Amino acid sequence: MPINQPSNQIKLTNVSIVRLKKGGKRFEIACYKNKVQEWRSGVETDIDDVLQIANVFVNVSKGELAKSQDLQKAFGTTDTNTIVKEILQKGELQVGEKEREHDLSSIRREIATLVAEKCVDPATQRPYPVGVIDKAMTEAGFSVRPGKNAKSQVSECIKLLQTHSKLPIQRARMRVRVTLPAADVEKVRSKVIEGADSVEKDEQGADEWEAVLLIDPSQFRILNDLLQKECKGRGRLETLTFAATAGS
Repeated sequence: MPINQPSNQIKLTNVSIVRLKKGGKRFEIACYKNKVQEWRSGVETDIDDVLQIANVFVNVSKGELAKSQDLQKAFGTTDTNTIVKEILQKGELQVGEKEREHDLSSIRREIATLVAEKCVDPATQRPYPVGVIDKAMTEAGFSVRPGKNAKSQVSECIKLLQTHSKLPIQRARMRVRVTLPAADVEKVRSKVIEGADSVEKDEQGADEWEAVLLIDPSQFRILNDLLQKECKGRGRLETLTFAATAGS
């Protein structure tokens, strides 16, 4: 004898849930994975491609549908399309434990890759493999911050590696060219040079002075501001290599 499922219950699998609490009640909708963010960013505009089913639930996991009177009380309407769009826009995307772990693991790998691209071994001035960086992140106790992208966490990670891991590490230097008109060299040259880690070229011509420097990336803005202030736009600062290593 078949067991009939109650009429207000629907079972769904492989689903992303968006939840909104309103009017003292919890409301959920069942969406296809990855489609919620596409809808919110405007990439996806067909709501039928976002929803697994055009129903409003109290609990998607249990398949319990919301009652019409509860919808009317909370949203002021029972129009499913209107309610679903509000939940999609204002609701909180529920992420499963395995999915969360996968996302954090992906972000961590991306952070390690970015750190490897931006940093070097101070002794050899060569980059470390991503695996070495990842191991040092573990040693330093680095934890990925959920909700933040990888790029925004790189600086924090580098600082932590420098203070809490045994791995010698520093940011790769930028190779830049500075050009000054002859009239500005005397008052500006020494200030430019003192901000460099090393000077690869220092030449005075008849009309202008040219230098090629290796600098910490943090010095770039300082140099640029210096030229704007002292040379009134007459000096030039160019990036030759963003992540320069010795001999490259």
